[in-house]
Amino acid sequence: MSGALPWILAALPIAAAAYAYAAYPLLLRAIAPARAVPSPPPSEWPLATIVVPAYNEAAQIAGSIESLLAQDYPADRRQILILSDGSTDRTDEIVRSYAAQGVELLRMPARSGKTAAENASCERIRGDVVVNTDASIRFHPACVRSLVAAMRDPAVGVASGRDVSVAAGDAAANTTEAGYVGYEMRIRALETATGGIVGASGSGYAIRADLHKRPVRGDLSRDFSAALTARTHGFMAVSVDEAICYVPRTTTLRSEYRRKVRTIRRGMETLMFQRHLLNPFRYGRFAWKLFSHKVCRWMVPVMLVPGAVGLALLAGDHAWARVVAGLAIAGALLAAVGALWPRGRSVPRLLSIAAFGAAANVAVVHALLRVMRRHEDRLWEPTRREPAATA
Repeated sequence: MSGALPWILAALPIAAAAYAYAAYPLLLRAIAPARAVPSPPPSEWPLATIVVPAYNEAAQIAGSIESLLAQDYPADRRQILILSDGSTDRTDEIVRSYAAQGVELLRMPARSGKTAAENASCERIRGDVVVNTDASIRFHPACVRSLVAAMRDPAVGVASGRDVSVAAGDAAANTTEAGYVGYEMRIRALETATGGIVGASGSGYAIRADLHKRPVRGDLSRDFSAALTARTHGFMAVSVDEAICYVPRTTTLRSEYRRKVRTIRRGMETLMFQRHLLNPFRYGRFAWKLFSHKVCRWMVPVMLVPGAVGLALLAGDHAWARVVAGLAIAGALLAAVGALWPRGRSVPRLLSIAAFGAAANVAVVHALLRVMRRHEDRLWEPTRREPAATA
């Protein structure tokens, strides 16, 4: 088929991916100033409330609490609040066993979802700063101190930790995830240097209490919403390299896929709810970063559909189009093999990359379909991760 249309269609996914994953980081690097000197710690540490939502986390909650009790932060300036979302295992019993060490339990009478439990906890929060994390995450001993220190800057409303992907259980499982997490953290560091990040890490972030206590709709993402709410109210969100959060990798691609679908769907709903922040005339560079980091990434798999149509139209007259189509099919087959690889056996690097990349892109389409069908995930099911070594 002659004409420009097939060429344009075929180029769409390439252009979208090139901008979202290569050009955008390069542009950030080009405009980033020299690394700023970190703010000195405050002379008096504010009261910090650490909030941990939990649903049937009997296998994890003790390790989570021990990690928080080991934080290099004044014990008299710290509140640890565990939110049990109607747990039916020994989670509540284990949390109560730490009551003498100041750990508090707030049990929801019935399961209502993570965001609803976090909204309900606001009345129990006494801190000026709220640190949010999950039961499977382990903090470096300096994590809370580093997050709170970043809040000394009056312009900062949210301080996000730096995720470090670590092996859990089967050390060979899902190793590609570690590379992607490292890439994402480098992007956030560049965004911080250029005025702030567009989304906090759910693994661990601090937020000013008055911002945290603003209710968040039950079907939205609180960590993504935190950065957007901060910007709406004149604050910025930053990533703090020294605030290390150890995140155990999921041991199966299937569980990682389910997590991605849920997270992306909630992210899409959150951005639609706060879509005013995409207005570049009002929010300038932040709007550009929000569009580039979130919307453009979500557009990549969507553009694969017109891209495939363009390749099909060009294949009859151009050998290169047939080659590209063949490579795409081969990649899909590799991804399928990687996804079906037996659990417990080391996945070859090429298969792991193909499967992880395919799952990430298919998850976007799956999440978009859920949004279009108005599917809600209010009753959060935490991703079950095996404990990870942090030393």
